[in-house]
Amino acid sequence: MPAFETDLGEARIRECTRGGFWRNETVEGYLDRWARERPTKTAMVDGVSRLTYAEAARAVERVAHGLAAHGAGPGGVISCQLPNWNEFILLLLAAGRLGAVVHPIPPIYRASELRFMLNRLESSVVVIPGTFRGFDHVAMLGALRPEVPRVEHVFVARGTPGDGMLPFTRLTDTAWEAREGRRGLPGSDPNRVHEVIFTSGTTGEPKGVMHTPNTVLAIIYPVIERLALSERDVVLMSSTFAHQTGYLYGYCMTFVLGATGVWLDVWNAAEAARLIAAEGVTFTMGATPFLQDLTYVTTQADLSSLRVFISAGAPIPRPLVRDARARLGCAISPGWGMTENGLVTCNGLDDPEEKVFTTDGHPLAGMALSVVDETGRGLPPRREGDLLVRGASQFVGYFKRPDFTRESYTADGWFRTGDRAALDAEGCLSITGRSKDLIIRGGENIPVAEVENVLFEHPKVAGVAIVGMPDPRLQERACAFVIPKAGETVTLAELVAFLDARQLARQKFPERLELVAEFPMTPSGKIQKFRLRQLVADKLQREGGAGRG
Repeated sequence: MPAFETDLGEARIRECTRGGFWRNETVEGYLDRWARERPTKTAMVDGVSRLTYAEAARAVERVAHGLAAHGAGPGGVISCQLPNWNEFILLLLAAGRLGAVVHPIPPIYRASELRFMLNRLESSVVVIPGTFRGFDHVAMLGALRPEVPRVEHVFVARGTPGDGMLPFTRLTDTAWEAREGRRGLPGSDPNRVHEVIFTSGTTGEPKGVMHTPNTVLAIIYPVIERLALSERDVVLMSSTFAHQTGYLYGYCMTFVLGATGVWLDVWNAAEAARLIAAEGVTFTMGATPFLQDLTYVTTQADLSSLRVFISAGAPIPRPLVRDARARLGCAISPGWGMTENGLVTCNGLDDPEEKVFTTDGHPLAGMALSVVDETGRGLPPRREGDLLVRGASQFVGYFKRPDFTRESYTADGWFRTGDRAALDAEGCLSITGRSKDLIIRGGENIPVAEVENVLFEHPKVAGVAIVGMPDPRLQERACAFVIPKAGETVTLAELVAFLDARQLARQKFPERLELVAEFPMTPSGKIQKFRLRQLVADKLQREGGAGRG
C-alpha cells in the first residue's frame, strides 16, 4: 500500500477550518443526507439508467461492501477508467465509504499511461469498461496485467470480462451487503488524501495531484454561492469524471447540492442540446470546445432551461463569449483554474458585460492571486507577469514527488501556476498564455492569447493556436496553427491583413501558417502546445531553415 506523504500541516488545517473554508464534510456524507431527506428525487441519469437518491445510497452500500470483500480499504488505491456512467459515481462514493483513494483515469488513455500510473500508485483494484468508442479496454488491460503486478482485481462494466477479471455487477450483488453489512465502513478522513489525479500533460510530464475531501469541497462551496446554485438545479456534465472539471462540478457539486446530475459519455453538441431540453438542464461546465460547439450547433431543441455555462480549462476567445451569451440565452461565466486547485476565478451572474467579455472573473472565496515580475515583485494593475495563487482549495502535494511540490512554490508559500496573466484594478483576471507559450521575438514579448483572440474572429478560422518556433537570429518567431472552417482555406497573407486591419503591432503577427484538421488535446480540452512546437520545429529542421513559411 502506498504512503501518501503530503505538505498538509496543522497550521493550514487550523487556518482553513477557522476561516470556514474547510467544514470537515465528505461527498458520501451528503449522499446520506439526501437519501434521508429526498429519497425519491432523481440523483443521476446516464444513457441507460437513472437512480434516485435512495437507490443510489443502497447501490453504493453494496459496492462498498463488495470492494471490501475484495481487499479494498483505507489508504488503498482504486483506479477507474470508466466513461461518464452511473457506475463511475457509485464507485467514487463507495471508495469514500471505505476511506480508499480514488484514481480517475481518462478513457482515452492507453497502455503506456496506465502502466506508469498503476505502478506508481500501486493500485490494487482497477475498473474498466468492456469496450468504449470502439476500443477494447479488456484486451488492453489483459495484455498489461503482467506489467502491473500490484493490481489484484479488475472489474469490467458493461462488457465481458477477460481471464482473471470480474463483472462490475459482482460488486452490486446484494449478497455482499447481507454478508458484510454487520461490519461498519470506516469512511473518509477529511484531511487525508482521497483522490490522486494526474495532470493531463500540456507540458509533457504528468504529475499525481493529491486532494483531500476538505480541499475538494473548498472548491465547491464558493461556486455554489457565486452562481446561486441550489437543489433545484439540473447539472449536465460532458467533461470526463476523470478530469477535475467532471469530478468536481459533475460528481461532487451535484451531491453537495442534492441536485440531479445528467451524464454525457461522448461529447456531441446535438445530443447535449437534446439532453438540456429533455432533462431541464440548468447548469453545465466545460472547456472552450464544448462551449463553441454548443453555441454554433444547429438544433430545434429548446435550450431555455439553461441558466449558467462556466467555460474554463482552456483560454476562451472573447468573441465566443459574446456569441454564446446571445445564442444560448444564458449567463456565460469564463473562469480559470487548474487540477491543483479547481476553479479559482469565475464571473458572477451580476458582473458587468465588460468583465464577462474580457476577463476570467475574480477569485472565489478562500483563494488569492498575485501577478509578479521575474524577480518576484508584485506588479501594478494591467501589467502582465507570472501568475501565483494560494488558498483553501490548493492541493496537498504531488504523489511521490516532493521535489516537484517544493519547486512549485515560492519561498513565501505562493503556488507557481505557469500561466502568464494580468489583474485589473478590481482584481479580475486575464490569462495571457502559459509561461512556456510566451514568445520572445528579438527581445519583444508576443502576447499569444491576444493574437489568438483576434484571429478567432476571422471568418475562415474555426480554431487557432499560436506557438513559438526557433529562429537563428531572433530566437523565436510566431507560428499559427489554424483549423479552417468547413469548406474554407486560409493563407498567411489573409491572416496578416486581418491583424493589420485590427491595428496590432507587426511584431505580433505570425510568420508561418500550418493548416491542420484538429489540435492535439488533453482530456480537459486544452491544446497540447508542446506538441505543436515540436511539430513545427521538426518541419523547420527538415526544411533546413527556420522562420518564414
